[in-house]
Amino acid sequence: MAASSPKTHLKPTAASKHALALQKKYAKQQNRKIRSGLLPASNLDIDLEDYASFVSHLQSSTRVLALLGAGLSAASGIPTFRGAGGFWREHNAMDLASPEAFEKDPALLWQFYNYRRHMALKAIPNKAHISLAKLAAKKPDFLAISQNIDGLSERAKHPAANLQTLHGSLFNVRCSNVQCKYTLEDDFRDPIVPALQIPEEHDISSTKFPLKDIPHSELPTCPQCQSLLRPAVVWFGEPLAMSARDRIHSWLDIGKVDLMLVIGTSATVWPAANYIYAARLAGARIAVFNMEDPDDEDGSGGMREEGWFFKGDASEIVPELTKEVIGPVHMKDGR
Repeated sequence: MAASSPKTHLKPTAASKHALALQKKYAKQQNRKIRSGLLPASNLDIDLEDYASFVSHLQSSTRVLALLGAGLSAASGIPTFRGAGGFWREHNAMDLASPEAFEKDPALLWQFYNYRRHMALKAIPNKAHISLAKLAAKKPDFLAISQNIDGLSERAKHPAANLQTLHGSLFNVRCSNVQCKYTLEDDFRDPIVPALQIPEEHDISSTKFPLKDIPHSELPTCPQCQSLLRPAVVWFGEPLAMSARDRIHSWLDIGKVDLMLVIGTSATVWPAANYIYAARLAGARIAVFNMEDPDDEDGSGGMREEGWFFKGDASEIVPELTKEVIGPVHMKDGR
């Protein structure tokens, strides 16, 4: 028997003219399904059949629910503090999000949250924020549930009537004394007190630069009872605001939901993940936009079933998938 020749790894060749012709023909077929004739940008890996079916469903949808996560703001430079990037300096960011952590070291927590305020104020809303704001304006019965606290959806002019935040805002503060009811909203001072000034030449998220040893007397203080102020965000172990829960439940109770958008979140944190399940029970098809594949074992209602999954940067794929309804979105710098 003759010896078999060694296997060789052939360099991929360019698509043949016949293959390119078939691709163009297929694109034209999908193009006919889309009213305006727009197609997704060629640099994005979006399946044309999924694109056409999603666009058709979005155009016909009246009641649309959206669940927004940290991945929505990642392209704006907002740290997600999830996965491998879940640390601030040497601290797990989740360990800096509890009443116990604040009581133990309020100076550390205020430096962490002041850093987050500073980063959010420097950031600008990206094309996904703007697309969702425009979609809300086009579809009055649209409700976005945001897990984000960075204020970028609001700055993108997302109508307040179509937006419900779950976890508060970096720019709201309240008294840490449970007997005191003092709150302050929309405080955009940077820094919120002089002692928290961040040196421009230092990246305080890096352990190369030591944090300040700030006495409690120089931290934000309640003007009514002189207790320490704290960020008015929902920390682990704290309940969501009753007003937020009631508003979302009332919206769901109205009736059928046509479509739910799950953007920039793994949807594993409850009760936010429960809204996907509730939307499915109300008849919604689910469209997921995320950098990571959804985990259908997390109890989120089987997001892949009779729905869509678009993998990629939300700031790129959300504008592409909504432009049939809202038109193309351009930033001020022309992008």
